[in-house]
Amino acid sequence: MSSDESRIVLPQVPDALADRPVRAWREPVAIDAYEPAAPDRYPAYLDQRVYQGSSGAVYPLPFIDAVAREKAPRQWDAIHLDNEYVRLMILPELGGRIHIGLDKTRGHDFFYRNDVIKPALVGLAGPWVSGGVEFNWPQHHRPATHLPTETAIEHDDDGAVTVWCSDHDPFARMQGMHGIRLRPGSALVELRGHLVNRTDDVQTFLWWANVAAKAGEDYQSFFPTDVRTVADHAKRATSTFPAAQGRYYGVDYPANRTADRPDGDRLDWYRNIPVPTSYMCLGSEDDFFGGYDHGARAGFVHWADHRTAPGKKQWTWGNAPFGWAWDAHLTDDNGPYVELMAGVFTDNQPDFAFLGPGETKTFSQYWYPIQDTGPVHQATREAAVRLDLEAAQGETRIRIAAVVTAPRPGARIVLRAEGRVLHEAAADLAPGTPYLHELRVPGPVDPTACELAVDHGGDRLVTWRPRAEPAPAPVEPASEPPAPADIASADELYLTGLHLAQYRHATRSPEPYWEEALRRDPGDARCHTALAARRQQSGLLDEAERHLRAAVARLTSRNPNPRDGEAHYRLGLVLARQGRDAEAKAAFGTASWDAAWADAAALAAARIDLAAGRDDDATAELDALLERDPHHTQARNLRAVAALRCGDRDRAAAIVRGTLRGNPLDAWARDLAGRLDLDADPTADPTIALDVALEYRAIREDGAALDCFQAAARLPPAPGQVNTAPLAWIHRADLERERGDEDAVAACLRRARDLDRTWCFPSAADNDALARLRERRPDDPVLAGLAGHWLYAAGRRDEAIAAWTVAAATGDPVVLRNLGVAAHNVQGDPEAAAEHYRRARKAAPDDARLLFEADQLDGRRGVDPAARLAVLEAHRDLVETRDDLAVQFAELLTATGRPGEALGLLASRAFQPWEGGEGRVLAAWEDAHLALSARALAAGDPHRAVDHAAAALAPVPSLGEARHLLANTADLHLALGDALAAAGDHENARAAWETAATQQGDFQSMELRAHSEHTAAAVTALRRLGDTEAARALRDGLARYSADQAQARARIDYFATSLPTMLLFTADVQAAHDTRVLVLRAQLAHLDGDPDQAAELARAALARDPLNSFARNCIAPG
Repeated sequence: MSSDESRIVLPQVPDALADRPVRAWREPVAIDAYEPAAPDRYPAYLDQRVYQGSSGAVYPLPFIDAVAREKAPRQWDAIHLDNEYVRLMILPELGGRIHIGLDKTRGHDFFYRNDVIKPALVGLAGPWVSGGVEFNWPQHHRPATHLPTETAIEHDDDGAVTVWCSDHDPFARMQGMHGIRLRPGSALVELRGHLVNRTDDVQTFLWWANVAAKAGEDYQSFFPTDVRTVADHAKRATSTFPAAQGRYYGVDYPANRTADRPDGDRLDWYRNIPVPTSYMCLGSEDDFFGGYDHGARAGFVHWADHRTAPGKKQWTWGNAPFGWAWDAHLTDDNGPYVELMAGVFTDNQPDFAFLGPGETKTFSQYWYPIQDTGPVHQATREAAVRLDLEAAQGETRIRIAAVVTAPRPGARIVLRAEGRVLHEAAADLAPGTPYLHELRVPGPVDPTACELAVDHGGDRLVTWRPRAEPAPAPVEPASEPPAPADIASADELYLTGLHLAQYRHATRSPEPYWEEALRRDPGDARCHTALAARRQQSGLLDEAERHLRAAVARLTSRNPNPRDGEAHYRLGLVLARQGRDAEAKAAFGTASWDAAWADAAALAAARIDLAAGRDDDATAELDALLERDPHHTQARNLRAVAALRCGDRDRAAAIVRGTLRGNPLDAWARDLAGRLDLDADPTADPTIALDVALEYRAIREDGAALDCFQAAARLPPAPGQVNTAPLAWIHRADLERERGDEDAVAACLRRARDLDRTWCFPSAADNDALARLRERRPDDPVLAGLAGHWLYAAGRRDEAIAAWTVAAATGDPVVLRNLGVAAHNVQGDPEAAAEHYRRARKAAPDDARLLFEADQLDGRRGVDPAARLAVLEAHRDLVETRDDLAVQFAELLTATGRPGEALGLLASRAFQPWEGGEGRVLAAWEDAHLALSARALAAGDPHRAVDHAAAALAPVPSLGEARHLLANTADLHLALGDALAAAGDHENARAAWETAATQQGDFQSMELRAHSEHTAAAVTALRRLGDTEAARALRDGLARYSADQAQARARIDYFATSLPTMLLFTADVQAAHDTRVLVLRAQLAHLDGDPDQAAELARAALARDPLNSFARNCIAPG
């Protein structure tokens, strides 16, 4: 191993554990890491960001936008699980992921082993690492994937061991706990999911276990044989499977099937997929899938009950330079991988399920390694089998393979067909010792008449009956919902809005659908309730109450006890938050008549009673609730508090012990255990300590609340986590306000004011306290600034601006920058935005992020590129610290006639890709080289022109990007052909023009388009080749396309999976569309020999988009 080569060395099993059937221990492991930078200190308002097809909003999490370029040694907290068959390593600091899954029988990593921690900036909050198994919840890719979990190791009586990992999700504060269990004498790895909605509202979630497997030419994913159709994200596109009978992700797969590659159209082989590709299985009735490396003769099976775990997905970056570049960003030496994801309560991304208030969902998923079998045809938790039949020369050759998850001495393997036994044998099977047998039988054998069974001790381990292979049934892709006015029924309006809310759609709001229903029927109870929920979540309690009163009026117009208790339950919540407890309890009482809302209503009523000191009433409510649901975590904790208040410590202790048996990492129960002198450690996570403090605060357990507020202020936050210390003091001030101690309130607020407030981003749980404190202190800049952060994220933009305006007098650059964003995005005043940024930059002149954002704003304002360049040149030290600034600087250099300097900058820097910058470095490289090629040609140096044009087509690895397989390079090949022709190399010039001529369309926004800004280059290439008819036809097609686009109304793609151009400043999509049309018209004018018209149109486009290289080339074409 070379000195800079990284390898993980697993520690030996401790001697003290060697005799145990399952060994579990905590021991750090050295793993070289490329550390993420500190997060931006500015709140990330990414409300229009699309991430994996749903909202990419990240607030209140801080956003990380840089990763170290060099790795460094680091000791990582690790928990190890080991038995005779399997070795696992879990990293609690990275979301509790399984980082290593080793099949000890073969020395094979059945999960992808990444020997470095090398994040790429593709995660929801920035960094994301590949390898092992990532547990994605409550949305993809786990918002807290780079944050730590709390852990517990649980030993079962049978010798099994579970490693529990838990956190509270950063957005809704639900508890997500997963346990990784290994049993004695078994190769089965169990994942035990335990998801708790500890909020008082309905939440949505998905769960995908994201397994990475090392990929290569020999890697094949396998899915049940009833999978005949697969779907893309949001089911926006579908394909037949395993052989794709048409285009998928723009790739013509049937064209890839040749005599040399008879399986070139199959999506189950990594080697066949050249572009980043996802597919999710549709409609399987089987419970398994997995992957197999034919070279290593090993793989794995995943098993889960398909009725609750239907999700089966593969993702790859693609087996081509574009994908390999991404592989290199995520590992040093471990190579490519595929992701084989398993979804529970979900079958697509996005596809969210509901979790009711107080509800807990539990489930299990399983994985186990397989050897020598090839991809299996059927699998259970106990065994997997494969059966191959091949007719040849009057006989049938049969191959049987079976693998088990635990020792099965004397197992029976029987193959029957049409009532006769073709093969029967007994074998001692065990993990790593599969059964493999080949036989020949005379005559044909109908595979669908066969049954292969493996039995042991009278138990059937697995049965496989081969299926017929019907033609795939056509599946229509999902469609965009019509506009509200175009939907006929109120029912469909309600359900469409519900779908948008449930799936967290980033660019379509559900509210217009519900509002349209109310326009038609002002009393629609469902739509009033749905809108009330939105107002409730954003803290607009008066509006929420108005909607709920209207819903209740309709629901009770004929029946005082309605079938659905949601409106009454929500009304109770709203009233309780307003301090109207008697009215709230009455509403909860009505809601409790509906079993669906009874537990949530009882819990809320019990909180009111405990806060008022009515402990007996609360006890009665809670006992009734726990009789219905003995495992309700919050009810148990409240009941323990009630027992403590009544002096019954034994009862309280028994309740808490029972809670921790079912949920060993429930933070509130652990805190109660400490107060009862039981063996439990309190949380070390300040955000969770604050959650526990607020639980106590809600029931007026003031002493315990103060203790937990103190912990939330004292405990250090993990890198990338919210800074809760100022918030803890603010909540403490609110508590003292309720006690009537104004001196204590002032003292607490002074503490909050004196603390570092970097990354202090309030959540919904903090809003009420901030609002109450601001009532008496409307001019307090700290309270105003923090309130503004949350109000803006909650959509209350005007109130946020007013709050930040109060706070701006302090000169806080965070507040000033936020006002700049709001001035542009809310008030539509770019000049005011620029002034706010000027003040922010004056307050923080060395802040490179501010410089980057200010330059982006200048671009939106249409500031002359030379003026922008002058600003950046005056701060070259800051430009050098950020890739995004560096590439903007290079773009400006080329646009202002200095492409040589742009190229020097690009060639001297190793770029890391970032969200919002996809393709920009490569485009800057191409533009600089094309400009230099054109300049050399004009100067009479065709050989130098050839060098630059060729270099544009061959990006260097340090750019961090490779060209997408389907990217149109007509302009690059046209330039190369022109340079070669000028150099006298007519044969190669013609070849370059021919390549350009064939690239007439483009692949943009995840779809093939017949024409684009590159089409004009293909027209010119056809003319160079003398094919005037084809050139005329293509030119006319481009003209029709341009005319059609000029009449089109631009909209954000409903099915977009990412939207990088709208991460910070909102964009006018119609204006961007119109600019594109201007460019197409300018290109057509140039093709038609009207340079004056081309230049006029191009200048109009440049006035809108000063860095548009296509427009620039229409003024001075190469």
